[in-house]
Amino acid sequence: MKSIINFFKMATKIDVYKSKDLDLRGATIVGGFSSAGIIGSIVANYLVDTLSLDQISVLDSNDFPAISIVYGSKPKYPARIFADEKKKIAVFLSEFDPGNHLVRPIANTILSWAEENRCMRIITAEGVLTREHVSDKEHRVYGVGNIERAREDLERLELEQLRTGIITGVSAVLLNEGMRINFNVICLLANVNSNPGIPDATAPAKVIEVIDKLLPTVKIDVEPLYEEAQKIDDWIKEQRAPSQMFR
Repeated sequence: MKSIINFFKMATKIDVYKSKDLDLRGATIVGGFSSAGIIGSIVANYLVDTLSLDQISVLDSNDFPAISIVYGSKPKYPARIFADEKKKIAVFLSEFDPGNHLVRPIANTILSWAEENRCMRIITAEGVLTREHVSDKEHRVYGVGNIERAREDLERLELEQLRTGIITGVSAVLLNEGMRINFNVICLLANVNSNPGIPDATAPAKVIEVIDKLLPTVKIDVEPLYEEAQKIDDWIKEQRAPSQMFR
């Protein structure tokens, strides 16, 4: 019995090491932890690069995977926070898929950080996997708002709100815990192609378009993602063409 009690006392601890102080009152946080089709990570990476956000903190834990990401000959922590004070945006960027035991600690860390920095909203992105390849025009984005203010934002954009469904992982905890403490959380869901080995650039582009509308302080160019998506679609059509000829 004693060992069981000790097990439940061992809570996962996530440390946030700050390297730069910014005034992020009223900022929007974008969560970039892995999800279906790794859409969250793609969205986060694109925002960091396109908006030239500065790294202001890193996240670390004894329960995080022992990996170091090397960019430009420099090692990086696998979970980092990027932000811009004037643009009023912060991005949590992760390079790993958190296991079930990390989901709640990560979500609670994001919420605590948001409250501590007086941010106004958290936006997450999830993918809805599809068996058949979805073209650019067929991609759809749905929204889920956890409190009335969040749902009003979605209504203002005339974005279709998910009526029935299940959301899992970090996004689910953010929605539920945010609702409990009355903190604005929006989850954006986009159709994601599940073709093995074939990335989906259109889904994150659709999500970023919605984020762009929610953030009046920034202007995000998603054209490069659509160009990449068109290249992928053209490649898929080329691969399918021979099989159709011999039917």
